[in-house]
Formats: sequence, C-alpha cells, structure tokens
Amino acid sequence: MSSEISNRFWVWAVPVLATVGCATPGADVRAPEAAASLPPVVVYAAGSLREAMTEVARDHEARTGQKVTLTFGASGLLRERIEKGEGAQVFASADTQHPQLLAAAGGWQRHEVFVRNGLCALVQAHVNTTPSTLLATLLDPSVRLGTSTPKADPSGDYAWELFRKADQVAPGAYAKLDTKALKLTGGADSPKAPAGRGTYAWVMDSNQADVFLTYCTNAVAAQKEVQRLKTVQVPPELQVAAAYGFTVRSDAPPAAVAFGQALLSAPAQAVFRRYGFGQP
Repeated sequence: MSSEISNRFWVWAVPVLATVGCATPGADVRAPEAAASLPPVVVYAAGSLREAMTEVARDHEARTGQKVTLTFGASGLLRERIEKGEGAQVFASADTQHPQLLAAAGGWQRHEVFVRNGLCALVQAHVNTTPSTLLATLLDPSVRLGTSTPKADPSGDYAWELFRKADQVAPGAYAKLDTKALKLTGGADSPKAPAGRGTYAWVMDSNQADVFLTYCTNAVAAQKEVQRLKTVQVPPELQVAAAYGFTVRSDAPPAAVAFGQALLSAPAQAVFRRYGFGQP
C-alpha cells in the first residue's frame, strides 16, 4: 500500500489498545535445533492474510526453528472445517465472531485482536467515482457491484454492514444494495482464481464486476496485479472497521501458543503494517 493511501486509510482506524512490544517477541521457548524436530504448528488463517502471514510464519521458523503449516480460506468456512474435526491449532480470522464461536463451543481459548483492516472499493478503469460519490455509484443500476459471501467470509458481512450504514445516509439504499450485490467470492461454491492469480484481481480482470467491495489490503494488492484498476476509499460515514482475531486450541502444544503470541510481537506487527494492516 502506498504511504499516501495508507495514511488516508488509517485516519479512521481504532486507536491502539495495547502495546505490541509487550508480547514476548517470537516466544522462543526452545532452542531452534530442538524445535525443528517437533511436529509443525497447524495454522488456519483468513485468505486476506495470505501474503503477510506467510512471511510472518517464515520469519518465525527462521527465528525459532519451529515449522508452521498454513491453510488459507474464508474464515467462516475454515471455522466449519475445524468444527467438523480438522486439526487446526491456531485460527486467525478476519473477524472476531468466528473465534468467539469456537471458544463458546469449548476447546478454544478466548480470542485476541492482532490486526485491523477496513473496506475499500476496487474499481474498473471506466468507472468514474470518488469517495464522495461512491454511494451514488454503488446505487447506480448500471453498475455491477461485487462482494464476497456473507457468513462464509467476513468480507461479505462487512459489506452488508456498509449497506446498513448506507441506509442511514440514503433511506432505501440497503434494499437496493442487498438486491443487486453479486456474491462472487468466499462461498463454498465460488469459482476459484487460476493458480498464481489473486482472487480479486482475477475477478475484476475477467470483468465480473464494475466495483468490488473488499478489504483495503486486498484492493491494493489487486491493483498492483492489474494496474488499470483503481482503489477508492470508502467515506467515513460508510466505513466499516474489521478487527482480526486469533484463537488457540485449549490443548494445543506450547509451540502453537508461542506462535499465537508471536503474532502480537514487534517483528510480526512490522510485517503486517508493511502489507497495509492496522495495529490491534
């Protein structure tokens, strides 16, 4: 994310609630040689974390010797897989609701917020819009509006929260947006991007939507992949703050607990910031 976009985007962000430096950096509980012989830590994480979490995990392995295996997907679908018995030890979600559901059912610890995000509009080159005219653009019957799938993917839930805010600005907007929105990603049956392609860059490059509401981090990454696309900031009255929470299985080994806490450490937070995420 460019410094200009990053600075404008995080003006609305919730202030830091905790000092990330207070977490144990890397939580190195074993010598790297000993850790390398242990089973890998199994981490399930939201798809929007793919690039940043991959780097965080790689750095953690280099620092501690502890191997980490990563599985990415829509947070709601990952939670369902965990509930059906898959062996995740750390779950990093794009919201706090899905970790809360796991904890409420038993067997998982209380979640901790580790990064924040927000919504932006990923826009085709031919669509002329600005933050001040974005709502009118979304409501334009000729504009195809893409979103992710609510309940399966928090990005979709955040989009519908934006629709509810829009209704306060323009009465009747919710019904129109709810009807027209195309749920193009994040669902169990959603088409997958070809290998090597970013989901949102591929959706827009293949002309499936004129405007797509997604995380700002996703929008900037898609724009880098398909440079003709534009990223438009959501105005403050419509903005939705996305808090990402992680939880650790109650009976997880110390190495999994250490990786969870490492997400709050200064080195990991520096990586997340470079990818455009906000602090906890």
